[in-house]
Amino acid sequence: MTQHHLLSAASRTLSLKAIYKGGEDKAYETFRRVRWPETNGEAVCPRCGHDEAYSITTRRKFKCKSCHHQFSVTSGTIFHARKLDFTDLLAAILLIANAAKGISAVQLSRDLDVQYKTAFVLAHKLREAMTSETRGLILKGAVEIDGQYHGGHIRPSNLKANRRDRRLRENQTGKRRVVVAMREKGGRTITKVVPAERHGVTFAIDRLQRGSELHADEANHWDELEALFPMARINHQEGYSIAGACTNQAESFFSRLRRMVQGQHHHVSPGYLHQYAAHAAWLEDHRRDDNGTQARTVLDLGLAAPVSRQWKGYWQR
Repeated sequence: MTQHHLLSAASRTLSLKAIYKGGEDKAYETFRRVRWPETNGEAVCPRCGHDEAYSITTRRKFKCKSCHHQFSVTSGTIFHARKLDFTDLLAAILLIANAAKGISAVQLSRDLDVQYKTAFVLAHKLREAMTSETRGLILKGAVEIDGQYHGGHIRPSNLKANRRDRRLRENQTGKRRVVVAMREKGGRTITKVVPAERHGVTFAIDRLQRGSELHADEANHWDELEALFPMARINHQEGYSIAGACTNQAESFFSRLRRMVQGQHHHVSPGYLHQYAAHAAWLEDHRRDDNGTQARTVLDLGLAAPVSRQWKGYWQR
């Protein structure tokens, strides 16, 4: 790498380090005000709820005057046991919220000047917090449902004589998954990763309010839902929208998800596909919000979410 490129990379890192212009103290105050808005940033014990605490300024921690429990502004949240500076956490939130098609862990690690493993876990923790916004949400009104296949690519053999029909089950890897998405017209988007699209029937029954109008294509497995919901079916061989029936909003979401996976991450493990799908759904639902509102929403969700059971100490197993 030339000296010019090194200087450019260094200046980019420095600019992102200073993305929150108030510095580390101001970033810390922002975390306090968002974590404890009812007391304007004054510490509230997460164990007993007492709002009076001693301040341990050398370690940015507090000690409750009532139960003597020691805690910090990130204790019990998705940022629990964090080691990054508060400015780095805010920079990560801004980068993830601002990336319309997502951001890879490699790119995030370069922008923050941290290890790949640090960026990978931090990004997934933020995705988990973003997912909490629609956890248990029941959709209603006019709702579209559709599915999209991801993963399971089988590289063809070099010689034509050795190639097999990759459409057959015995020639597949078993890693192919379907993201089933349900999207309210003008509302929220929820997703679920299943082995086959027909498993989305149970998902629709569990997360759709009775009496809602369901829009779907003419795949046979959606026929089961006609006894439970008024349905509008669309034959895509005839058109994209006929007599008001369409799945265009669901297809719009899938367009973003496909570009996120192929253009940014290139490969997504089946075990983590649900988080990337939920991230794309969050971006789709908040696409009309300005960048500041998006970043503040992610910070709110991160400080409201509990400690991640999956990602806490991930690399230490």
